[in-house]
Amino acid sequence: MPEFYYIGRDPTGLQVNGTLTAGSRNEAVAALTSRQVFPLKVEDASPVTQHKRIRRVPGTLLAGMYSQLSDLLRSGVPLLRALEVIQRQTSHLGLKAILEEIHRRVEDGSTLADAMTRFQPVLGEMAVSMIRAGGEGGFLEEALARVAQFTETQDDLKKRTMGAVAYPAFLAVVGTVIVIVLIVFFVPKFSDLFKSLREKGELPVLTDWLLNLSSFLRTWGILFLAGLVGAGWWLRRWMRSDTGRWWMDRLRIRLPLVGSVFLGLAVARFCRVLGTLLHNGVPILRSLQISRDATGNRVLAAAIGEATENISAGQPLAGPLAASGQFPPVVVEMIAVAEQANNLENVLLNVADSLERTTWRRLDLTVRLIEPIMLLLLAGVILILVIALMLPVLKMSTTV
Repeated sequence: MPEFYYIGRDPTGLQVNGTLTAGSRNEAVAALTSRQVFPLKVEDASPVTQHKRIRRVPGTLLAGMYSQLSDLLRSGVPLLRALEVIQRQTSHLGLKAILEEIHRRVEDGSTLADAMTRFQPVLGEMAVSMIRAGGEGGFLEEALARVAQFTETQDDLKKRTMGAVAYPAFLAVVGTVIVIVLIVFFVPKFSDLFKSLREKGELPVLTDWLLNLSSFLRTWGILFLAGLVGAGWWLRRWMRSDTGRWWMDRLRIRLPLVGSVFLGLAVARFCRVLGTLLHNGVPILRSLQISRDATGNRVLAAAIGEATENISAGQPLAGPLAASGQFPPVVVEMIAVAEQANNLENVLLNVADSLERTTWRRLDLTVRLIEPIMLLLLAGVILILVIALMLPVLKMSTTV
Protein backbone atom coordinates (compact mmCIF):
# COMPACT_ATOMS: atom_id res chain seq x y z
CA MET A 1 0.00 0.00 0.00
CA PRO A 2 1.22 3.54 -0.68
CA GLU A 3 2.50 5.84 2.02
CA PHE A 4 1.34 9.40 2.59
CA TYR A 5 3.10 12.29 4.26
CA TYR A 6 0.84 14.56 6.30
CA ILE A 7 0.93 17.84 8.17
CA GLY A 8 -1.90 18.51 10.60
CA ARG A 9 -2.91 19.82 14.01
CA ASP A 10 -3.76 17.77 17.07
CA PRO A 11 -6.67 18.59 19.44
CA THR A 12 -4.44 21.02 21.37
CA GLY A 13 -3.63 22.99 18.22
CA LEU A 14 -0.02 21.86 17.91
CA GLN A 15 1.27 21.09 14.41
CA VAL A 16 2.19 17.46 13.83
CA ASN A 17 3.61 15.64 10.82
CA GLY A 18 4.57 12.15 9.78
CA THR A 19 3.74 9.33 7.39
CA LEU A 20 1.03 6.69 7.32
CA THR A 21 0.04 3.81 5.08
CA ALA A 22 -3.35 3.88 3.38
CA GLY A 23 -5.05 2.67 0.23
CA SER A 24 -5.76 6.17 -1.05
CA ARG A 25 -5.54 9.82 -0.08
CA ASN A 26 -9.15 9.81 1.15
CA GLU A 27 -8.42 6.82 3.37
CA ALA A 28 -5.37 8.65 4.74
CA VAL A 29 -7.53 11.69 5.57
CA ALA A 30 -10.09 9.45 7.26
CA ALA A 31 -7.36 7.73 9.30
CA LEU A 32 -6.05 11.09 10.49
CA THR A 33 -9.55 12.24 11.42
CA SER A 34 -10.04 9.09 13.46
CA ARG A 35 -6.86 9.98 15.35
CA GLN A 36 -8.33 13.42 16.06
CA VAL A 37 -5.74 15.05 13.79
CA PHE A 38 -6.99 17.85 11.52
CA PRO A 39 -5.12 17.38 8.21
CA LEU A 40 -3.56 20.47 6.65
CA LYS A 41 -1.59 18.66 3.95
CA VAL A 42 -1.70 15.04 2.76
CA GLU A 43 0.42 13.94 -0.20
CA ASP A 44 1.93 10.80 -1.67
CA ALA A 45 5.27 10.09 0.02
CA SER A 46 6.53 7.54 -2.52
CA PRO A 47 9.92 8.39 -4.03
CA VAL A 48 8.49 7.90 -7.53
CA THR A 49 5.97 10.70 -6.96
CA GLN A 50 7.94 12.98 -4.71
CA HIS A 51 11.32 12.66 -6.37
CA LYS A 52 10.59 11.24 -9.81
CA ARG A 53 12.97 13.72 -11.44
CA ILE A 54 15.93 12.62 -9.36
CA ARG A 55 17.97 10.40 -11.65
CA ARG A 56 21.42 10.64 -10.12
CA VAL A 57 23.57 12.73 -7.84
CA PRO A 58 27.25 13.37 -8.67
CA GLY A 59 29.57 11.00 -6.83
CA THR A 60 31.63 13.86 -5.44
CA LEU A 61 28.54 15.29 -3.71
CA LEU A 62 27.56 11.89 -2.30
CA ALA A 63 31.09 11.29 -1.04
CA GLY A 64 31.14 14.73 0.59
CA MET A 65 27.74 14.09 2.19
CA TYR A 66 28.85 10.76 3.67
CA SER A 67 32.12 12.27 4.89
CA GLN A 68 30.39 15.25 6.52
CA LEU A 69 27.84 13.00 8.20
CA SER A 70 30.62 10.79 9.56
CA ASP A 71 32.56 13.80 10.91
CA LEU A 72 29.47 15.30 12.56
CA LEU A 73 28.55 12.02 14.25
CA ARG A 74 32.14 11.57 15.46
CA SER A 75 31.92 15.05 16.99
CA GLY A 76 28.87 14.05 19.00
CA VAL A 77 26.23 15.77 16.88
CA PRO A 78 22.91 13.88 16.97
CA LEU A 79 21.90 12.19 13.72
CA LEU A 80 18.82 14.34 13.09
CA ARG A 81 20.79 17.52 13.69
CA ALA A 82 23.60 16.32 11.42
CA LEU A 83 21.15 15.55 8.60
CA GLU A 84 19.57 18.97 9.01
CA VAL A 85 22.96 20.71 8.83
CA ILE A 86 24.02 18.86 5.70
CA GLN A 87 20.63 19.48 4.08
CA ARG A 88 20.97 23.23 4.60
CA GLN A 89 24.51 23.28 3.21
CA THR A 90 23.93 21.35 -0.01
CA SER A 91 23.02 23.31 -3.14
CA HIS A 92 22.01 20.28 -5.25
CA LEU A 93 18.20 20.20 -5.33
CA GLY A 94 18.01 16.44 -5.79
CA LEU A 95 20.31 15.69 -2.85
CA LYS A 96 18.49 18.27 -0.73
CA ALA A 97 15.15 16.56 -1.41
CA ILE A 98 16.64 13.16 -0.56
CA LEU A 99 18.12 14.43 2.70
CA GLU A 100 14.79 16.03 3.60
CA GLU A 101 12.99 12.71 3.12
CA ILE A 102 15.67 10.80 5.05
CA HIS A 103 15.49 13.31 7.90
CA ARG A 104 11.72 12.97 8.04
CA ARG A 105 11.84 9.18 8.14
CA VAL A 106 14.56 9.06 10.81
CA GLU A 107 12.50 11.51 12.83
CA ASP A 108 9.56 9.10 12.56
CA GLY A 109 11.68 6.31 14.04
CA SER A 110 13.32 4.65 11.04
CA THR A 111 16.98 3.73 11.07
CA LEU A 112 19.31 5.64 8.77
CA ALA A 113 19.72 2.62 6.48
CA ASP A 114 15.96 2.03 6.25
CA ALA A 115 15.41 5.68 5.38
CA MET A 116 18.10 5.50 2.70
CA THR A 117 16.71 2.30 1.19
CA ARG A 118 13.99 4.33 -0.57
CA PHE A 119 16.73 6.07 -2.57
CA GLN A 120 18.98 3.07 -3.10
CA PRO A 121 19.14 3.55 -6.91
CA VAL A 122 20.63 7.01 -6.33
CA LEU A 123 22.70 6.43 -3.21
CA GLY A 124 23.99 3.00 -4.21
CA GLU A 125 23.17 -0.49 -3.01
CA MET A 126 26.61 -1.01 -1.53
CA ALA A 127 26.41 2.27 0.43
CA VAL A 128 23.07 1.39 1.99
CA SER A 129 24.28 -2.11 2.87
CA MET A 130 27.45 -0.78 4.49
CA ILE A 131 25.52 1.80 6.50
CA ARG A 132 23.06 -0.87 7.62
CA ALA A 133 25.93 -3.06 8.80
CA GLY A 134 27.51 -0.09 10.57
CA GLY A 135 24.27 0.67 12.37
CA GLU A 136 23.82 -2.95 13.42
CA GLY A 137 27.46 -3.39 14.44
CA GLY A 138 27.88 -0.08 16.29
CA PHE A 139 30.43 1.46 13.90
CA LEU A 140 28.17 3.79 11.91
CA GLU A 141 30.73 6.61 11.80
CA GLU A 142 33.41 4.27 10.44
CA ALA A 143 30.96 2.81 7.92
CA LEU A 144 30.04 6.29 6.65
CA ALA A 145 33.71 7.20 6.30
CA ARG A 146 34.36 3.99 4.35
CA VAL A 147 31.34 4.62 2.13
CA ALA A 148 32.64 8.14 1.44
CA GLN A 149 36.01 6.71 0.43
CA PHE A 150 34.41 4.00 -1.74
CA THR A 151 32.09 6.50 -3.42
CA GLU A 152 34.95 8.87 -4.17
CA THR A 153 37.05 6.01 -5.55
CA GLN A 154 34.20 4.78 -7.75
CA ASP A 155 33.52 8.29 -9.03
CA ASP A 156 37.19 8.72 -9.85
CA LEU A 157 37.13 5.33 -11.59
CA LYS A 158 34.16 6.37 -13.74
CA LYS A 159 35.80 9.66 -14.69
CA ARG A 160 39.09 8.00 -15.56
CA THR A 161 37.32 5.30 -17.55
CA MET A 162 35.22 7.84 -19.45
CA GLY A 163 38.33 9.87 -20.16
CA ALA A 164 40.16 6.77 -21.34
CA VAL A 165 37.45 5.65 -23.77
CA ALA A 166 36.52 9.14 -24.97
CA TYR A 167 39.00 9.15 -27.87
CA PRO A 168 38.18 5.62 -29.11
CA ALA A 169 34.47 6.44 -28.89
CA PHE A 170 35.06 9.66 -30.84
CA LEU A 171 36.89 7.70 -33.53
CA ALA A 172 34.05 5.19 -33.74
CA VAL A 173 31.37 7.88 -34.10
CA VAL A 174 33.33 9.96 -36.62
CA GLY A 175 34.30 6.87 -38.62
CA THR A 176 30.70 5.65 -38.77
CA VAL A 177 29.45 9.07 -39.91
CA ILE A 178 32.14 9.31 -42.60
CA VAL A 179 31.38 5.84 -43.96
CA ILE A 180 27.61 6.48 -44.03
CA VAL A 181 28.08 9.84 -45.80
CA LEU A 182 30.33 8.22 -48.40
CA ILE A 183 27.91 5.36 -49.04
CA VAL A 184 24.76 7.49 -49.17
CA PHE A 185 25.98 10.59 -51.03
CA PHE A 186 29.25 9.73 -52.79
CA VAL A 187 28.80 6.16 -54.05
CA PRO A 188 25.54 6.83 -56.02
CA LYS A 189 27.45 9.19 -58.33
CA PHE A 190 29.18 6.13 -59.79
CA SER A 191 25.95 4.25 -60.48
CA ASP A 192 25.50 5.68 -64.02
CA LEU A 193 29.18 5.21 -64.75
CA PHE A 194 28.98 1.49 -63.98
CA LYS A 195 25.56 0.95 -65.57
CA SER A 196 26.92 -0.66 -68.72
CA LEU A 197 29.08 -3.10 -66.75
CA ARG A 198 26.13 -4.07 -64.55
CA GLU A 199 23.93 -4.72 -67.61
CA LYS A 200 26.63 -6.97 -69.09
CA GLY A 201 27.02 -8.79 -65.80
CA GLU A 202 30.67 -7.79 -65.59
CA LEU A 203 30.43 -5.58 -62.51
CA PRO A 204 32.67 -6.87 -59.67
CA VAL A 205 30.77 -8.47 -56.79
CA LEU A 206 32.21 -6.03 -54.24
CA THR A 207 31.13 -3.03 -56.30
CA ASP A 208 27.67 -4.49 -56.92
CA TRP A 209 27.25 -5.10 -53.19
CA LEU A 210 28.32 -1.52 -52.42
CA LEU A 211 25.88 -0.01 -54.95
CA ASN A 212 23.03 -2.13 -53.59
CA LEU A 213 23.84 -1.08 -50.05
CA SER A 214 23.90 2.57 -51.10
CA SER A 215 20.53 2.22 -52.85
CA PHE A 216 19.05 0.48 -49.80
CA LEU A 217 20.20 3.21 -47.41
CA ARG A 218 18.94 5.98 -49.67
CA THR A 219 15.53 4.31 -50.02
CA TRP A 220 15.00 2.76 -46.62
CA GLY A 221 17.54 4.64 -44.50
CA ILE A 222 14.94 6.46 -42.39
CA LEU A 223 13.02 3.28 -41.66
CA PHE A 224 16.26 1.44 -40.94
CA LEU A 225 17.28 4.19 -38.50
CA ALA A 226 13.85 4.04 -36.86
CA GLY A 227 14.26 0.28 -36.51
CA LEU A 228 17.65 0.73 -34.88
CA VAL A 229 16.19 3.26 -32.44
CA GLY A 230 13.34 0.89 -31.61
CA ALA A 231 15.72 -2.01 -31.14
CA GLY A 232 17.89 0.16 -28.91
CA TRP A 233 14.88 1.16 -26.84
CA TRP A 234 13.78 -2.47 -26.47
CA LEU A 235 17.34 -3.55 -25.61
CA ARG A 236 17.56 -0.86 -22.96
CA ARG A 237 14.33 -2.04 -21.34
CA TRP A 238 15.48 -5.65 -21.51
CA MET A 239 18.82 -4.72 -19.89
CA ARG A 240 16.90 -3.25 -16.95
CA SER A 241 15.07 -6.53 -16.31
CA ASP A 242 16.51 -9.15 -13.98
CA THR A 243 17.24 -11.52 -16.87
CA GLY A 244 18.82 -8.77 -18.96
CA ARG A 245 21.02 -7.57 -16.11
CA TRP A 246 22.21 -11.10 -15.42
CA TRP A 247 23.16 -11.71 -19.07
CA MET A 248 24.81 -8.31 -19.40
CA ASP A 249 26.84 -8.90 -16.24
CA ARG A 250 27.86 -12.30 -17.59
CA LEU A 251 28.84 -10.78 -20.93
CA ARG A 252 30.69 -7.89 -19.29
CA ILE A 253 33.21 -10.13 -17.53
CA ARG A 254 33.70 -12.36 -20.59
CA LEU A 255 34.35 -9.70 -23.21
CA PRO A 256 37.77 -9.82 -24.86
CA LEU A 257 40.24 -7.12 -23.74
CA VAL A 258 37.87 -5.35 -21.31
CA GLY A 259 36.38 -8.40 -19.58
CA SER A 260 39.37 -8.80 -17.27
CA VAL A 261 39.08 -5.13 -16.32
CA PHE A 262 35.42 -5.45 -15.28
CA LEU A 263 36.14 -8.70 -13.43
CA GLY A 264 39.13 -7.23 -11.59
CA LEU A 265 37.24 -4.16 -10.41
CA ALA A 266 34.24 -6.22 -9.24
CA VAL A 267 36.41 -8.69 -7.30
CA ALA A 268 38.41 -5.79 -5.81
CA ARG A 269 35.20 -4.16 -4.52
CA PHE A 270 34.10 -7.46 -3.02
CA CYS A 271 37.42 -8.02 -1.26
CA ARG A 272 37.59 -4.45 0.07
CA VAL A 273 34.05 -4.41 1.46
CA LEU A 274 34.35 -7.90 2.96
CA GLY A 275 37.72 -7.09 4.52
CA THR A 276 36.39 -3.83 5.98
CA LEU A 277 33.34 -5.50 7.50
CA LEU A 278 35.38 -8.35 9.02
CA HIS A 279 37.88 -5.83 10.36
CA ASN A 280 35.03 -4.04 12.17
CA GLY A 281 33.78 -7.25 13.77
CA VAL A 282 30.80 -8.05 11.55
CA PRO A 283 30.17 -11.83 11.40
CA ILE A 284 31.34 -13.44 8.19
CA LEU A 285 27.89 -14.60 7.06
CA ARG A 286 26.47 -11.11 7.41
CA SER A 287 29.59 -9.63 5.81
CA LEU A 288 29.21 -11.91 2.79
CA GLN A 289 25.56 -10.95 2.40
CA ILE A 290 26.52 -7.28 2.28
CA SER A 291 29.70 -7.56 0.23
CA ARG A 292 28.14 -9.65 -2.54
CA ASP A 293 25.98 -6.63 -3.44
CA ALA A 294 29.10 -4.48 -3.60
CA THR A 295 30.43 -6.38 -6.63
CA GLY A 296 27.92 -4.73 -8.92
CA ASN A 297 27.77 -8.00 -10.89
CA ARG A 298 24.91 -10.47 -10.50
CA VAL A 299 26.95 -13.45 -11.72
CA LEU A 300 29.60 -12.89 -9.04
CA ALA A 301 26.90 -12.15 -6.47
CA ALA A 302 25.26 -15.51 -7.21
CA ALA A 303 28.61 -17.28 -6.77
CA ILE A 304 29.17 -15.50 -3.45
CA GLY A 305 25.63 -16.43 -2.38
CA GLU A 306 26.39 -20.11 -2.96
CA ALA A 307 29.63 -19.72 -1.04
CA THR A 308 27.68 -18.19 1.85
CA GLU A 309 25.43 -21.25 2.01
CA ASN A 310 28.46 -23.55 2.09
CA ILE A 311 30.12 -21.48 4.82
CA SER A 312 26.99 -21.76 6.94
CA ALA A 313 27.50 -25.51 6.65
CA GLY A 314 31.03 -25.20 8.04
CA GLN A 315 33.13 -25.09 4.87
CA PRO A 316 35.89 -22.51 4.20
CA LEU A 317 35.36 -19.58 1.83
CA ALA A 318 38.05 -20.37 -0.73
CA GLY A 319 36.62 -23.73 -1.82
CA PRO A 320 33.17 -22.51 -2.99
CA LEU A 321 34.70 -19.45 -4.67
CA ALA A 322 37.10 -21.67 -6.61
CA ALA A 323 34.30 -24.07 -7.56
CA SER A 324 32.25 -21.22 -9.05
CA GLY A 325 34.95 -20.60 -11.66
CA GLN A 326 34.27 -16.85 -11.58
CA PHE A 327 37.14 -15.70 -9.35
CA PRO A 328 40.79 -15.45 -10.41
CA PRO A 329 42.81 -18.43 -9.13
CA VAL A 330 45.41 -16.15 -7.53
CA VAL A 331 42.73 -14.43 -5.44
CA VAL A 332 41.24 -17.75 -4.37
CA GLU A 333 44.68 -19.08 -3.37
CA MET A 334 45.44 -15.98 -1.28
CA ILE A 335 42.06 -16.29 0.48
CA ALA A 336 42.76 -19.96 1.24
CA VAL A 337 46.13 -19.12 2.78
CA ALA A 338 44.60 -16.25 4.76
CA GLU A 339 41.89 -18.53 6.19
CA GLN A 340 44.52 -20.98 7.37
CA ALA A 341 46.51 -18.15 8.97
CA ASN A 342 43.36 -16.59 10.49
CA ASN A 343 44.22 -13.27 8.86
CA LEU A 344 41.44 -13.02 6.28
CA GLU A 345 40.45 -9.37 6.75
CA ASN A 346 43.96 -7.96 6.27
CA VAL A 347 44.69 -10.21 3.28
CA LEU A 348 41.40 -9.20 1.62
CA LEU A 349 42.30 -5.51 1.87
CA ASN A 350 45.76 -6.21 0.41
CA VAL A 351 44.18 -8.24 -2.39
CA ALA A 352 41.85 -5.33 -3.16
CA ASP A 353 44.77 -2.90 -3.39
CA SER A 354 46.74 -5.26 -5.61
CA LEU A 355 43.77 -5.97 -7.90
CA GLU A 356 43.02 -2.27 -8.35
CA ARG A 357 46.62 -1.51 -9.32
CA THR A 358 46.71 -4.44 -11.74
CA THR A 359 43.34 -3.52 -13.22
CA TRP A 360 44.39 0.07 -13.82
CA ARG A 361 47.43 -1.14 -15.72
CA ARG A 362 45.23 -3.44 -17.80
CA LEU A 363 42.82 -0.59 -18.48
CA ASP A 364 45.60 1.68 -19.68
CA LEU A 365 46.96 -1.09 -21.92
CA THR A 366 43.48 -1.88 -23.26
CA VAL A 367 42.84 1.76 -24.15
CA ARG A 368 46.19 1.95 -25.92
CA LEU A 369 45.22 -1.12 -27.95
CA ILE A 370 41.71 0.10 -28.75
CA GLU A 371 42.91 3.37 -30.32
CA PRO A 372 45.04 1.78 -33.10
CA ILE A 373 42.39 -0.92 -33.60
CA MET A 374 39.75 1.74 -34.24
CA LEU A 375 42.06 3.56 -36.64
CA LEU A 376 42.80 0.34 -38.51
CA LEU A 377 39.10 -0.52 -38.75
CA LEU A 378 38.26 2.94 -40.07
CA ALA A 379 41.11 2.80 -42.58
CA GLY A 380 40.11 -0.73 -43.59
CA VAL A 381 36.48 0.20 -44.28
CA ILE A 382 37.48 3.25 -46.33
CA LEU A 383 40.02 1.11 -48.22
CA ILE A 384 37.27 -1.39 -49.08
CA LEU A 385 35.10 1.44 -50.40
CA VAL A 386 37.96 2.75 -52.54
CA ILE A 387 38.76 -0.72 -53.92
CA ALA A 388 35.08 -1.35 -54.68
CA LEU A 389 34.92 1.87 -56.69
CA MET A 390 38.29 1.49 -58.40
CA LEU A 391 37.87 -2.12 -59.60
CA PRO A 392 35.29 -1.24 -62.30
CA VAL A 393 37.31 1.79 -63.37
CA LEU A 394 40.42 -0.35 -63.84
CA LYS A 395 38.37 -2.97 -65.67
CA MET A 396 36.89 -0.35 -68.00
CA SER A 397 40.31 1.14 -68.72
CA THR A 398 41.71 -2.31 -69.46
CA THR A 399 38.84 -3.03 -71.86
CA VAL A 400 39.42 0.22 -73.71
